[in-house]
Parts: sequence; structure tokens; C-alpha cells
Amino acid sequence: MWISVILTADATRAEALSEALMEHGALSVSIEDADAGTEAERPQFGEPGMHPTSLWDHSKVLALFDKDWVQLTQSQFDPIRITDRLWIVPSWHEAPAPDAINLILDPGMAFGTGSHPTTRMCLEWLTQEITPGITVLDYGCGSGILGIAASRLGAGPVTGVDIDEQAVRTAADNAANNGVELLLQVSAEPLDGTFERVVANILTNPLKMLAPLLSARVAPGGKLALAGVLESQAQEVIDAYTPFISLHVGATLDGWVRLEGHRPA
Repeated sequence: MWISVILTADATRAEALSEALMEHGALSVSIEDADAGTEAERPQFGEPGMHPTSLWDHSKVLALFDKDWVQLTQSQFDPIRITDRLWIVPSWHEAPAPDAINLILDPGMAFGTGSHPTTRMCLEWLTQEITPGITVLDYGCGSGILGIAASRLGAGPVTGVDIDEQAVRTAADNAANNGVELLLQVSAEPLDGTFERVVANILTNPLKMLAPLLSARVAPGGKLALAGVLESQAQEVIDAYTPFISLHVGATLDGWVRLEGHRPA
């Protein structure tokens, strides 16, 4: 089946876009005046006696393909084994381990598909730390993957918080696709109460700023896991949390660390 892709670009980018499309498998690419047939149409190559002009300021780049690009894109995302017990499986794949907990999650706008080392380390921590009925807070929930995993592992209730409203909507959709319900909110809303397990996979600077808030959300006897921290930044985060809760490096992977803390009962 032929697939025609039409993109618009200005005069400075049309040729580069055309070359990029050819390099990525286009069978042919043409550039046309996007304003053709309107009063704004102008000749590209002048009449006899006129000098050629530059490409149109409003150009239309037409590329022709003969591949199923949806299928090609999907083929790049295979199921991800976190542990023997937990897998991340795109919706178009069969589960490699049907008896395991298989989280159905497709790549999308919100962060978190299980492939990044920080997400993987948080998921591994959850498989070790979740027991039935335990309360969980996923701060900076993104796609909702950590909260969904916690729920599927037996936790409940599970709360997810994110600064991005689109991420919260995506997390709700992903939770529904996995047959679980998360208590979701944007971070501007007040966050009260404590949780037996708190996990935050964000970045170093936000984690440092959130030290008082996140530490206060850990219930007596509860545990905290932080990720999104490079090995070289670990001590910065540990120092930021020292007045509130003691942290240590619980795991490392590809230059990233997972920091863990425990609030005495």
C-alpha cells in the first residue's frame, strides 16, 4: 500500500526535510508551493528573462512510502522483563510470560515506559517492597507505570501526583487499560496524609527541592525510594534529605542510582 506523507516547511527547511525523508526510506519526495491555486501562489522558476527565486516561504513537501510505518514503529518496542514476576508489554504484543504480572503500556507523551534505567530500578524496588494492601504514593507519576505496577502487585490505595495535567490524564487511561484505579491529582493540589511506600522518579534538582514534602509523606515505619539521580549527584540528594530522613544508595544501573530511606516506626 502506498503511503503519502505531506508536510509543510519554510524555504530554509524544505530541502533539508526532503533529504531527511529520502534517508529514512521515502521512495520519492517533491517540493511544491503550498499556496498553489490561491492568490499567494508565485512561480518557482521564473519566466524567460527572469532569475530563479528561492524556494517558497510556504512549501509543501510530499513523500511517498510503501511500508506500514505504524507496524515498523511498533516493532521497535518489545516487551520488557523487569523481573520474572513483572513485565511491561505493549498492547500489540503477546505477553511472553502469561503467568507473570504483565503491565500493558504503549509508548506515549508521558514519561515512563519501563525502558529507562531509573524506571526499571523503581519497578524492581516495588516488586521487593509491595505487600497486599500497603499504601503507595507515586510522586511525578508520568505515564502512571509505577502506580499501576504497585496496584497490580497488591498495593492499595495508590496515589499518583504529577505537575503535568496531560500526564495525569495519560496515567488515568493507562490505569484503566490495566484494570486498576489510581487516585490521581496535579501537584498544585494539596497533598495530605502519609503513605507506607513513597516513590519519586524525577530529577536531582526537583528531588532536592521536594525533600521536606516527600519526607513528610512517609509514614512511620514507611520507606522512600528516589530515582532520576546520576551517581555523581547522589550525595547532593542524600545531603538534602538528611534533616528529614536518612538515605543510602540502594541500587545502581548505567550511571544512575536509586536512593532508599526508612522512617523509624
